[in-house]
Amino acid sequence: MIKTIIVDDEFNAREFLEKLLQRYFSDKFLVLALCESVDEAIHAIEKFNPELVFLDVQMPNKNGFHLFKELNKINFEVIFTTAHSEFAIDAIKCSALDYLLKPINYIDLLETVKKYESKLHNASQQEKLMLLIENLDNGNSAFNKIALPTETGFELVKTSAILYCEADSNYCKIVCLDGKKIVLSKTLKYIEELLPTSIFQRIHKSYLVNLNYVTRFNKTNELLVQLTNGESLPVSIRKKEDFINAIIKKK
Repeated sequence: MIKTIIVDDEFNAREFLEKLLQRYFSDKFLVLALCESVDEAIHAIEKFNPELVFLDVQMPNKNGFHLFKELNKINFEVIFTTAHSEFAIDAIKCSALDYLLKPINYIDLLETVKKYESKLHNASQQEKLMLLIENLDNGNSAFNKIALPTETGFELVKTSAILYCEADSNYCKIVCLDGKKIVLSKTLKYIEELLPTSIFQRIHKSYLVNLNYVTRFNKTNELLVQLTNGESLPVSIRKKEDFINAIIKKK
């Protein structure tokens, strides 16, 4: 049985999630405490030493993210629950952490439980949560780092170190400034949704570039962008206007 704590300031939300777990996963989860605040959650975590915490993001006084700043050690998994806040969801995604959108339903909960049970731990929960806090403390949409899901786990990379991303069927290759290449078993679209749109621009069905490292755009004959490392990448006719507008806006 997985020792579990539910943290949510709304009584109905706490009770509903507990009932879902009891109804559909009674053989998997043992709910040890229902907490309505971060302070209550800290007390329950210290008392019960849970393996999993369902944590609401938006709460009065202290939001869910404050929990990690007040704990010395994080030795449990976290699944965030939230009704809104795109910025928070983007930060959670970039940190490779799981979340559920409210109102929570059985299908979404089932998928999250499956991911929890098959999760790879190469990047520890502590690392990913610290990455989340670092990105949130940054205070803007251009997150400092991203957790990239590799075949063996996760690799934490600074977004500013990514030169471009290249699609290869259902895989994606990340090319970094130092020449390092990271191959991911994810599509380019998946990676595109994680990276900040203020910095990364899709220029072709197969390429996503960091606008900070574009040095030249050749619009005669072939449409090509040249990057700081000397490489040239194609720009599709369909993406040409969006790319030009992104460059002009950035300047």
